[in-house]
Amino acid sequence: MAHAVTIKDIAKILNVSVSTVSRALRDTHDVNKETKERILALAAELNYKPNFNATGLAQGSTHNIGVVLPFITNYYFSTVITGIQEVAYDNNYNIILYITNDSPERELSIIRNLSLSSLDGLLVSVSSNSDSCGHFQEIINEGTPVVFIDRVARNIDTSKIMQDDYNGAFEAVEHLIEQGYSKIAHIAGPKGLDFTEKRLNGYLDALKKHNISTREEWIIYSGFSQECGETDTIHLLKGEQRPDAIFAVNDRKAIGAMLALKKKHIAIGREMGVIGFTDDPICELISPSLTTIAEPAFDIGRTGCELLLKHISKKYFHPHEVILPGKLIARESTMRSY
Repeated sequence: MAHAVTIKDIAKILNVSVSTVSRALRDTHDVNKETKERILALAAELNYKPNFNATGLAQGSTHNIGVVLPFITNYYFSTVITGIQEVAYDNNYNIILYITNDSPERELSIIRNLSLSSLDGLLVSVSSNSDSCGHFQEIINEGTPVVFIDRVARNIDTSKIMQDDYNGAFEAVEHLIEQGYSKIAHIAGPKGLDFTEKRLNGYLDALKKHNISTREEWIIYSGFSQECGETDTIHLLKGEQRPDAIFAVNDRKAIGAMLALKKKHIAIGREMGVIGFTDDPICELISPSLTTIAEPAFDIGRTGCELLLKHISKKYFHPHEVILPGKLIARESTMRSY
């Protein structure tokens, strides 16, 4: 294996001190211009790459940030990661990814076993059904910055980046009402998650605004998968009264709902409207195409990482809560005729 070039190698070749090379590479103003140019030219020639772990020991920084997510297999979180990467890499930070598989027990195990000395901070999207987020507060108390993205711990005082779940849900349900649907069910996410409650409240307030009564049996809490969406919809269809539209907490559940409706030969759009939340690319590929609320996933990742770096660089950085708007994308699944 080839020897990685170090600042000691550069110093030896140019017959200068290690501290001179270090200062030149950091572009300080106390190094002779000609010497600095020689050092930078040789560093480029030898393809020198800074060892952030080594510099971290001296500067109290590792240039590593941890990212804790429920999944990486779906479109939303993969796009969030892309936004995080753009900011992290532009600022010479590495990403260490931890996947909880949406399990509170796995999340707790990951956090309990983190080597905090190797991380400058954490970006976190909490798992479903987490009864407590005290393990994150413990990390913050120990001095490691934590910023929540998308799924947040509402009782912890730190920066949080979210999409506008309430208004997105309100707009989704109001769109259904404007299309002529009046018996609207909601297949929600798990109870206890902040955004599950916000989307539920948006759904309820849109119905209230238009004087449409709510039916408790038309609100179903479950997981986020396509299978959950299909199961929830079958349950709705077995009820004494059938809804004429479904607002799903995300696109995967909405697609599950559409599959259930197709199996029952119920025309999507004409007989029953369906709207989701995310704007996964599959929304345009399925037939009929799926109406949804587009989430700003890339911007959530990017903004979250920007705020985390501020927490890292400024010891007394005041927490920010950022709410980014979604956008209604109307397609065939909420059209009476297409």
